[in-house]
Amino acid sequence: MSRAALAFPRSFSWLQIVRLGLVQTALGAVVVLMTSTINRVMVVELALPAIVPGGLVALHYATQVLRPRWGYGSDVGGRRTPWIVGGMAALCLGGFGAAAATALAETHVAAGLALAVLSFLLVGMGAGAAGTSLLVLLATGVEAGRRGAAATIVWVMMIAGFAVTAPLAGHFLDPFSGGRLMAVSGTVSMIAFAVAVLAVAGIELQRDSSPAAQVEKKPPFRAVLAQVLAEPAARRFTLFIFVSMLAYSAQELILEPYAGLVFAMTPGATTKLAGLQHGGVLAGMLFVAGVTVFVGGPILGSLKLWTAVGCALSAAALGAIAFGPVGPDFPLRAAVAGLGFGNGVYAVAAIGSMMALAGRGGEAERGTRMGVWGAAQGVAFGAGGFLGTLAVDLARLVASAPVYAYAAVFALEGVLFLVALAISLRVEHVTVARRQNPLTETASFQLNPGFEAR
Repeated sequence: MSRAALAFPRSFSWLQIVRLGLVQTALGAVVVLMTSTINRVMVVELALPAIVPGGLVALHYATQVLRPRWGYGSDVGGRRTPWIVGGMAALCLGGFGAAAATALAETHVAAGLALAVLSFLLVGMGAGAAGTSLLVLLATGVEAGRRGAAATIVWVMMIAGFAVTAPLAGHFLDPFSGGRLMAVSGTVSMIAFAVAVLAVAGIELQRDSSPAAQVEKKPPFRAVLAQVLAEPAARRFTLFIFVSMLAYSAQELILEPYAGLVFAMTPGATTKLAGLQHGGVLAGMLFVAGVTVFVGGPILGSLKLWTAVGCALSAAALGAIAFGPVGPDFPLRAAVAGLGFGNGVYAVAAIGSMMALAGRGGEAERGTRMGVWGAAQGVAFGAGGFLGTLAVDLARLVASAPVYAYAAVFALEGVLFLVALAISLRVEHVTVARRQNPLTETASFQLNPGFEAR
């Protein structure tokens, strides 16, 4: 009997899957303040170069390269709950520290930035440890027929954390002050940690310490990692994740400053704008999940189709923001909501494919595979945020007005989404078979036939 079987004699129920999704909700609630509100305050209120928050977020995502090792360690250790709880503790402490650093930077810039570096590193390590271990726990404890649906549930709940926290935080941030920012961030962090601890309490069975449980020996980490990276399908999927997430993250750190500088929005208003975008992501994910699960078939059940559609919609929305007229008549909120919807459509399709491909190598590789794709996502987010802010700063040196600098970067992000679309057409995806009774049957996830590494 394998260690996984000993640790998980029965699969998680839907209620337990939703409980684990609450961890993602808590994680998203803390992260959204880092990538939206604190970023905007540094650029607009503190008048720091956009590259400052861009570099901090890049630093936070740079730690994600350790995700494969964390995933492997979670497999070997056999207990994921300590990794999740410890990671959430580090994440919440770092989130509050970042708010304190931002408030401190109003009067002592050097001290504030030094504290910010430590806080963002802590956030990166916490998010990586908790997120990777949570995905490994799901992949191991959820039966094969439910893995795609389970991934969608927890990812949607993370987006819900974004969508709920951003507008609520925006409401309590006005009128803005450094002390108010710390109060809001501290409250969010405490609630998020409490929710995560309650969500995982007692959900993971105790590891079997009998001699029989020690029979199976896992290969060394380097051997498992090399085996995963040697697979063409895994490499191509990693490339798709990297390019698409690079396109997505490049607008994360410049959208709110753009709305503040060009459309004269207040911090509360731009935070609500970020919430609208994440609400669009949630709507896009729910739309595709509903169509593929309850309709399915060779066309509407093709996640390759929805990945391409999502990338195209995202590129179109970025084009509208880049080339649309500036002024009260431009529907900026509608364009941002459309961008979020396109992001959600492609994201849910990628998640379904990831869950299917993660189990290809068996339990010995599941955590490492998840870690590799998590690392690709994290590095892309960090590089995208940094390069996006750097591109804005460079463009503003030659542009006659800020709007032209931001427009050029938004247009470039749209091109990246089109590149991701082209890559996605050559990536192995998942097709959801048509269902006879969507109320009683479980979705069937099957690999598209005919894919060969070329």
